[in-house]
Amino acid sequence: MLHIVLHQPEIPQNTGNIGRTCVATGTVLHLIEPLGFSIGEKQLKRAGMDYWEHLDVRRYVNFADFLEKNPALSAAGGGAKLWMATTKARKVYSDVRFGPEDYIMFGKESAGIPEEILVEYEKTCIRIPMREQIRSLNLSNSVAVVLYEALRQNGFDGLEGEGQLHRLQWKDR
Repeated sequence: MLHIVLHQPEIPQNTGNIGRTCVATGTVLHLIEPLGFSIGEKQLKRAGMDYWEHLDVRRYVNFADFLEKNPALSAAGGGAKLWMATTKARKVYSDVRFGPEDYIMFGKESAGIPEEILVEYEKTCIRIPMREQIRSLNLSNSVAVVLYEALRQNGFDGLEGEGQLHRLQWKDR
């Protein structure tokens, strides 16, 4: 299963939306403190709706704690990779190969992932292309874009294959 890592997220609504996306996709959510909100905040719950109780969420006191508790991670070669989503990367997210157990990290809304971390993971830094006039996309949108590409590359393993209508049936059946 894939993993989304949020480094010091600040806005509860973004984290709630990301949590809902993680529940929908069977993805683990990792939160690296400090958080800019309380996990109990109603904005977080409202954005995640009633899905938060189904979320596999793990918290860490800092980045070193995260690395220590996830020893299978590798910046290059073998094992799960830790991808760094940043506007500063050279590689585009759709040009890399995501493994089924990889971790994708996103930084806080106001500043992204600290450059002190990025320089240690240069080979796994990825970005979403956008016009120069824009500093960045919304965090929850960025997570959805990159996560669904990783899921697509892995055949949407474990996700529902075909949608069903609620009251009617598709005509070609």
